[in-house]
Amino acid sequence: ECLLFPTGFAANTSVLACLGAPSPDSPVAVFSDELNHASIVDGLRLAKVKGATLYIYRHLDVGHLDSLLSSSQHLGPHCRRLVVTDGVFSMDGDRAPLAEICALKPKHSFLLVVDQAHATLLYEEEVTGVDVHVGTLSKAFGSLGGFVAAPRKVKQLLVTLGRPFVYSTALPAPVVAAALAALTVAQDTPDLRNSLWARVSQLGEALGRKLESPIVPLLVGNPQQALSLSKELLRKGFHVPAIRPPTVPPGSSRLRIAISAAHSEEDICDLIEALKSSGAVLAATKYGKENSVTFVKSAL
Repeated sequence: ECLLFPTGFAANTSVLACLGAPSPDSPVAVFSDELNHASIVDGLRLAKVKGATLYIYRHLDVGHLDSLLSSSQHLGPHCRRLVVTDGVFSMDGDRAPLAEICALKPKHSFLLVVDQAHATLLYEEEVTGVDVHVGTLSKAFGSLGGFVAAPRKVKQLLVTLGRPFVYSTALPAPVVAAALAALTVAQDTPDLRNSLWARVSQLGEALGRKLESPIVPLLVGNPQQALSLSKELLRKGFHVPAIRPPTVPPGSSRLRIAISAAHSEEDICDLIEALKSSGAVLAATKYGKENSVTFVKSAL
């Protein structure tokens, strides 16, 4: 079943504050990818205040997650375990290895919460084993709000104890209608998604990399350089924001490219030329060589 929230941020904080709350006879351990979204981080802080034990595993490292799950056995047989991850990571554009994470379930028995804010409507394949889907209506939907799709018992828990849901104003009806219309368009017009992925592939080929999502970071390291390059790209007609600490770790400032289905082949060609002429590609390539990482993906 599905429950709407005022924002995706509210959805994440509500889910983690509720599912991460231990009871007197049932402790809770929560395992989170180190690069999860800020709304997940804040939800985990609420869970920690309520008494949950938190474990942070290295980015996309399923082996490390497996090890941490094993190390939590001392919490006892009645411990509830919760694994939470972004589906697509907002600042790196890479995807969580959901199938591999789900493969750990028979060994460790945990609930899997996935924030699909940056993945909703983008991918055709479905991953079985996800217990709670969190998403937003403000990205691919082009509207406003968040949602949680989960079993009825989880929905009832959120309706009863989810403070961001209970004590917030409901979404305006026109906003919900707009999101519903966007969903209909997405379902009836598969060419939109095909066009998006064609543009993603086009940019990936120019950068020499197979991209996993429409989010494409160019790491340059220095925050002032990132700002300068962003301003130069804006002068050339492209809004490519500079992302700096504390949004990303120190030393990993970047340009964040976001491709949409509205972009044309010509748009991407012009973007590639602007990235080259502005010095963005050169700066990112230099950063990659100096830090032993590829220039479109963080290795933090």
